[in-house]
Amino acid sequence: MSDELETSVVSGQPPAESVSLRSAEPDAREPGFRHKPAGFWIRFWAYIIDLIVIGAISGLIVKPVFRIFGWPITDPFFLLYSPYKAVLLVIFLAYFLLMTKFFGQTAGKMICGIRVVRKSGGPLGWVSLLFREVIGRYISKTLVVPYLLVVFMPRNEALHDLFADTEVIHERLYEAIPLQDRPAVAGRHQLPEGQSI
Repeated sequence: MSDELETSVVSGQPPAESVSLRSAEPDAREPGFRHKPAGFWIRFWAYIIDLIVIGAISGLIVKPVFRIFGWPITDPFFLLYSPYKAVLLVIFLAYFLLMTKFFGQTAGKMICGIRVVRKSGGPLGWVSLLFREVIGRYISKTLVVPYLLVVFMPRNEALHDLFADTEVIHERLYEAIPLQDRPAVAGRHQLPEGQSI
């Protein structure tokens, strides 16, 4: 190593090890790094893309079926949801549930490079996804305000993330874990505050 370092200093080239370290992407499994949480705007644009996909499904499949059978698309005055809107709600919730279960992300999240993960690690289960993508998302969609929690929460979680103990992360962006949040390493001890070596 020292011969390589001396040779590199003389030649002006960095040693081979340092080149590979610089070009390597940090790994979230390495101590000191974790995936960066997705913020409000990136999640907002992913959601807009998902609404476009759902709108396309509605326009290409659902509306023509309703028109063929002569079913009304307008809201009746005595119901909260017309049959058309109820079908759209089912498609909306099923889209988010199934895409997140099988891919960990919706089409909008794929395009934006973000994904849903469990805070504790491991695969996303049906129960947590039912709370996140059906109950939590229905509440967030109905009230709109719970989506704004992303702005104020420390790891940018929305209400449906809190329900399911999930978070949305960037797939290729990492951040350093603050020292106070890092797990203790066996055999290493931190000096008390104010003490030095």
